[in-house]
Amino acid sequence: MRNNFMSRYKSRLAGIAVLCLTVMLAFQSCTISYKFNGAALDYNVYKTIRVSQFPIRAALVYPPLQQLFENELLDYITRNTRLQVVDGASDLEMEGEITGYSLSPQAVTENAIASKTRLTITVRVKYTDTKNEKNDVDQTFSAYQDFDSSEMLTDVQDQLCQEITDQLVDLIFNATLGNW
Repeated sequence: MRNNFMSRYKSRLAGIAVLCLTVMLAFQSCTISYKFNGAALDYNVYKTIRVSQFPIRAALVYPPLQQLFENELLDYITRNTRLQVVDGASDLEMEGEITGYSLSPQAVTENAIASKTRLTITVRVKYTDTKNEKNDVDQTFSAYQDFDSSEMLTDVQDQLCQEITDQLVDLIFNATLGNW
């Protein structure tokens, strides 16, 4: 009886070992790949990018915004791709303008006074892929942040512009270089 039990035990153990080995081999032949930065570029084809200035064309103007936006966009591209940023002819080109910088009241209290104000920044981007025009993008992107109406815009403007710029750069990257 003991031999019969041991025989079945060994048989089941061998079956489990074969199953585990089969599963391991199956997973070894399949690989799952994620790119957390979203870049979908073939670096054998694309080596350079030119990023032009983004002048402010909005009715309201906050002068430091242009430099902040341009620096953040260039830094993000440099950190998340292997593209070389150039001033002349390039494989990829990005240009545009800051078309909107606006304030709007949000949460209105019972006394018809806004308790929150929204700062919205809008950027138009023209992205040109000189190797494949199907990847070209001409699109407008907007992002916003709310702040308490009791705060002066001048006190929170730098922080809000930084947060909104970060959102815009992420949206632009995903729509262009990320190819989402």
